[in-house]
Amino acid sequence: MKKQSGFTLIELMIVVAIVAILAAIALPAYQSYAKKARFTEVVAATGAAKTAVEICYSNLSTLTGCSAGSNGVPANPSGATGLLQSLTTTNGVITATAVTTNGLNGENYILTPTVTNNKLVWSNDASGSVSTCIAADAC
Repeated sequence: MKKQSGFTLIELMIVVAIVAILAAIALPAYQSYAKKARFTEVVAATGAAKTAVEICYSNLSTLTGCSAGSNGVPANPSGATGLLQSLTTTNGVITATAVTTNGLNGENYILTPTVTNNKLVWSNDASGSVSTCIAADAC
């Protein structure tokens, strides 16, 4: 008599059940991670505007007038670029909005500068208009 080897049906069903449970836990975590990764393009798009506002503040000693298209602050881009729907700068406050595709739902990222000891400190929720990316867990 030959000895049979292999897995029983019960053992295979247990393995399939374990894999299904792990997939059910991992998939939402992966989707959240992917959304954050996509939103970094929106956050990165604010870099040039932040630098320009800091230089503008350094030159003027005030945030008034540090708006898009004036005092060295770059003009607002026209139309969507990649995952960035819009980017605006008004008196130092920078608002970037994501597109409504690729897993993003038009979340915005608002950066508000506060003057502390003649330095600008950036916050993404100090203006009272909390960035919607916080609630969406994208930033």
